[in-house]
Amino acid sequence: MNDPSVYLVADTRITAQARERGVHALTLPEVVAEAVEAGVRMVQIRAKDATAEEMEALAREVAAVTDGRAALVLNDAVDVAVRLRAAGVPVDGVHVGQSDRSPAEARALLGPAAHLGLSANQPEHLEALRRLPRGTVSAIGVGTVRATQTKADAPAPKGFDGLRDFLAAAEGLGVQRIAIGGLGPGDPSRVREAGADGMAVVSAICAAPSPREAAALLRAEWDASAPHPAG
Repeated sequence: MNDPSVYLVADTRITAQARERGVHALTLPEVVAEAVEAGVRMVQIRAKDATAEEMEALAREVAAVTDGRAALVLNDAVDVAVRLRAAGVPVDGVHVGQSDRSPAEARALLGPAAHLGLSANQPEHLEALRRLPRGTVSAIGVGTVRATQTKADAPAPKGFDGLRDFLAAAEGLGVQRIAIGGLGPGDPSRVREAGADGMAVVSAICAAPSPREAAALLRAEWDASAPHPAG
């Protein structure tokens, strides 16, 4: 099973803005490389303005970095993921939103072995998930926890109490539960306490002066927050 504990959403827009402001001089594949070297084990490419051809080229470049080191999923680009997987490129699957291609259709195209993530932030999203055959969806991204500027259509913040309640409602669905939205250093323990299997970050790594150092800090904080065996 993929490890979403520290999950990088590598966003082309946020990375480009960081470069333009002189925060760092890295391309998106270079940001991913630094993050993976520091312990990120799952990466999603989010390139909302890219054409299918641009997404495919970018995914090939990033896959060369993540191959054998981190799972790689594409945001929404189901057809691109299907083509790349058929060509032997190490792309593990996709993540879709509520307004993207349906999970059932995406699963049919991707096959049973691929990762399929789904954004879920309302009770009705969980009800719809319960009606799907078990195994259709691999993971849900739950948010936002805090207000964020990285996604124009982000839902209202849940806070950590709301996150805890929503994750509890999602128990028993057989999916990984990943928190997202305004998360960064200092949050891993709170995310774990809320019941999440992982935390997804965007600006905390993509817009950090040193993506490697930012990812290493998140990795260390997540690992340090693991519950200790009794006795």
